[in-house]
Amino acid sequence: MRKIGLLIAVVGVMFCTSCKNKEASEIKLVSAEEMQTIIEIEDVQLVDVRTPEEYKSGYISNSQNIDFRSPTFDNDILKLDKTKPVILYCKSGGRSSQCVSKLEDAGFVKIYDLDGGITKWKFNGFEIKTVQ
Repeated sequence: MRKIGLLIAVVGVMFCTSCKNKEASEIKLVSAEEMQTIIEIEDVQLVDVRTPEEYKSGYISNSQNIDFRSPTFDNDILKLDKTKPVILYCKSGGRSSQCVSKLEDAGFVKIYDLDGGITKWKFNGFEIKTVQ
């Protein structure tokens, strides 16, 4: 009986310590004003997760378009640097909030999500670029 108890304890310790090997991601929902500050002071990767058509209609400067609905999305995000902060945005915040968990699962360490998306960014008077 003692051996079974010892075995259960050892397996329990192994299980608990194996879960601690994964680094926790820092995830934060940010306002347009906070995002502007982050862009100015941090070396970030800015990712627009809308469709290419939406992106062409107007985007935030220095962003790259990785379509959340694309079948290659999971592979495309792996091309980003997991050690650098990532800011995600979409039209209103729905798709980008879904992307947060995908980036977290992929091992990204610092993830920001623009609250209200590009809609709130524009509403707050921040600049939007368009494809020429």
